[in-house]
Amino acid sequence: MTQPLKKAIFIDRDGTIILEPADEQIDSLEKLEFVPGVISALRSLTGKGYELVMVSNQDGLGTPSFPEATFHPAHNKMLSILKGEGQPYSTARDDFKGGDISVWLDANESPYSNGVNRYPDPHQRKVKEQVAALFGAPAESIFLGGAGSDEAIDLVYRIFCTPGCDNAVAITPSYGVYRVAADINDIKLREIELDPGFGLPVDRILDSTDSLTKVIWLCSPNNPTGNAFERADMLRIADRFNGMVVIDEAYADFSSRGSMINDIATHPNIIILRTFSKAWGLAGMRCGMAFADPRVIAYFDRVKYPYNMSSLIQQELLRRIAEGTGNHIAETVAERNRVASALACAPCVDTVYPSEANFLLVKVSDPDRIYRLLTDNGVIVRNRSRLPMCDGSLRITIGTPDENTRLINLFSKFER
Repeated sequence: MTQPLKKAIFIDRDGTIILEPADEQIDSLEKLEFVPGVISALRSLTGKGYELVMVSNQDGLGTPSFPEATFHPAHNKMLSILKGEGQPYSTARDDFKGGDISVWLDANESPYSNGVNRYPDPHQRKVKEQVAALFGAPAESIFLGGAGSDEAIDLVYRIFCTPGCDNAVAITPSYGVYRVAADINDIKLREIELDPGFGLPVDRILDSTDSLTKVIWLCSPNNPTGNAFERADMLRIADRFNGMVVIDEAYADFSSRGSMINDIATHPNIIILRTFSKAWGLAGMRCGMAFADPRVIAYFDRVKYPYNMSSLIQQELLRRIAEGTGNHIAETVAERNRVASALACAPCVDTVYPSEANFLLVKVSDPDRIYRLLTDNGVIVRNRSRLPMCDGSLRITIGTPDENTRLINLFSKFER
């Protein structure tokens, strides 16, 4: 007597869900907005008696033979998720639901008070309240990282990409950590050069994607070019791409274009990265932010390390947010314009590229020689002349008015 087939779920490489037996085909996977939605859908199916989930990298699966040699590398990962494995670490304070407690004996901490003997709030609730008010976003749409924006960049790969299988797309030249984190997570990164004049190549970016492309990285204002991209172009990418679009806004405070945080409400596949390192002057504290649909942030919170921001950093952030940035942003923008005008007149300068950031990309006659002359005079800038499209260019951060005047005076003396 033939044994009945187990009820099974297959995910074909084109994103189709196939249920066996009955060979029912569900073409909804590509319409789901992001990976967490897929997980939710599959959990729902397993709750209806489907015992086996297989993720395939081959067409035509869904037969009783279930050839294991052709299974997608994500098979075991998906199984562990659906079985409830890989749950986030539950801290002692997560187990506590509130009440009048004066004796804390739940977390194996030292009982001797010194200001830092207790673990910090793993969810940074007080800080998120202030960040929410500052950026006009709900607290449940905010992730805070204790390693700058780099922590969020790494988490994007870990959440949305399968190592050794999936790929991501990034513009170039741009922030180098997109590639570093891709290499660490065994994700192939496809880099697409900007258009002439550093424009955003929307069609070429989209044409470079395939069914295994899970993330597109955009940086606006872009580092090192300094220019900001058109909001409509970035939304066009988000509208046409069936994956996550990460827009790194580390320098947005200096830009006339503003932020795209509000676009998350209509585009749940957008993640916005921000930082306290630039305009807020807190680079030494290493605090970054990600803003996204609450369902995406829930996955950040599941995957992050439990105490990823110390109590000292949380306390200092609350104090610094209350103080604000003063006139530093306005002064930096004014100084950027002054330095750009002055350097454009220097004999050794070919081009000062327009900037919406706190730095200038400057093409000079001999970047290596001028870099050495600057360092010999106690001034250091970044030689970016070996990056794509940056031939002959130095990246110059805007400093204090006195520092900028010193830079301008040095440039005026350099011969071509």
